[in-house]
Amino acid sequence: MSMPDKSKSPEFVVTDRRKFTSEGELREEAASPSEAPAAPAPVVSPATPAAVASPSAKASVPEPPAAPNDIPPPPSPDEQRASQDAYQGRRLGVPDAAGQGRAHDYQMTFERLVASLYMTAMVQLGLIREEGAEPLVDLVGAQQTIDTIGLLAEKTRGNLTDAETGLLQNSLYELRMAFVEITNALARSPQPPGGGPR
Repeated sequence: MSMPDKSKSPEFVVTDRRKFTSEGELREEAASPSEAPAAPAPVVSPATPAAVASPSAKASVPEPPAAPNDIPPPPSPDEQRASQDAYQGRRLGVPDAAGQGRAHDYQMTFERLVASLYMTAMVQLGLIREEGAEPLVDLVGAQQTIDTIGLLAEKTRGNLTDAETGLLQNSLYELRMAFVEITNALARSPQPPGGGPR
């Protein structure tokens, strides 16, 4: 068995392909166009300590993406009108027994919106279920739905008819009371054997 000869040159060569020097200046090799495609620059997070500590890192850091709180500008009135016209042209008509569609019977109204949220909350509280099925209680979902109705009541205050205001107040009262009763019943229910902490 022969020993490898260490006097030979290494089998690989390390080449610095960075475009900038440690001082942040453009290298001559990077300034001249080369035939090989340039490798994409690594994305450096602005919160990375290396990016904060190194002044040369600023040159290669791309612009950060828009923050999630940056809301794009709303569509123009013409764009809104065009989308509404296109939507109205595509709305589904539900035929009646005679085969005639009565779109006004299925048009969304404020009362139907509140009734839909009310029924959703009742299902989430387990108060509405299929016959013979176990109630499935989703307290987090029910709380969000009840809070949605509360937000709707707050944001529409002063713009509703007496009937709409009464519907909102009655729905909120019933759902909040049902939520309190369900949570109290769950808190009083006995722990399953062996299920509680020791």
